[in-house]
Parts: sequence; C-alpha cells; structure tokens
Amino acid sequence: MSYIHLPHLDLIGHYQFITFRTHDSTDNFLKKLALKNKPNQKIQFEVDQYLDSSQNGAYLNDEALITLTVFLKSKSKLIYELIAFSIMPNHVHILIKPLKSLSSVMQIIKGTSAKLLNELLKRKGKFWANEYYDKVIRDQTHFESVYRYIKNNPLVLGEAEASLPRFYGIYE
Repeated sequence: MSYIHLPHLDLIGHYQFITFRTHDSTDNFLKKLALKNKPNQKIQFEVDQYLDSSQNGAYLNDEALITLTVFLKSKSKLIYELIAFSIMPNHVHILIKPLKSLSSVMQIIKGTSAKLLNELLKRKGKFWANEYYDKVIRDQTHFESVYRYIKNNPLVLGEAEASLPRFYGIYE
C-alpha cells in the first residue's frame, strides 16, 4: 500500500497547527519515510524527530531567526490570529487561527518569507519545501497539548541553542 497525502483541511476561523520546513532539509530519509505505510500522525512525529537532530537546511539561526520572527508577528491580525510559534534551525511550528484560506495564508507566509530570507542569506532558489503538515485543533485539550509541544520543541536543541528567541506565545 502506498502512502496517500491527506488533503489540507481549510477551516477559516478554526485553530490550526502547521509545520513547514526548509527545502534543503528534505533528504532521502524523509522521502523514504513518506512512502511508509503508517498513519500520517506517526509519520509526522518521526519527521519532527528527524528534523530536530538534522543539520540539513538549517538556515534559521541568528539574523534569519530574528527576520522570520518579526515577519510572522507582523502578519498577525492581517491574515491570521497568531497564538504561538517555534522556529527550529530547519523547520517551523505555528499555531494560528486563519483569517483567510489556509492555502493563501501559507502562500503568503512561505512566499514572502522565502524572498526575505534568501535576500538576507544571499542565496537563490527554493527556500521552503512544497508541502506542509496541518492539523485542525479539535478541542481545548488538543489546543493545550499543541501549545506545549510548540513551546517545548526548542528545548531539544540544548541550552545554548534554546537560549535564542525561538519560541513566541501569547500566553507567555
């Protein structure tokens, strides 16, 4: 049985947990993982674990981290209600309530930030991977679980890296 990509659930006004990663973080390990016959949630968990330890596509540090932080905050109340995000070296977790269609929100986030980050890093080409993982928040318990996950994700980097401003949340 081959892996089937699940459709994105586009519910304007409902909280969404979204993960997206740099294009260069996508290597053969991740491509093979996507072909495994496992539930989507388990695959996403394994992807997150791998990305947390991989240095592939790890561009989101120092000035790039600050630039992306400022950009994500600047779009709050314009295209989404921003609840929380964590920026890892090669991927981003974000909890938002979209004010537009999810596809247009992601197009704005990835398209505009790619241009900003490529200019900053003096690089060209694709910055973000095509796909992103999204999950509609089901209830308050799920919301709190996702919020804690986003908040704690930078801790996997260790003390030195985690001291950088990688997490933002409105409940902090």
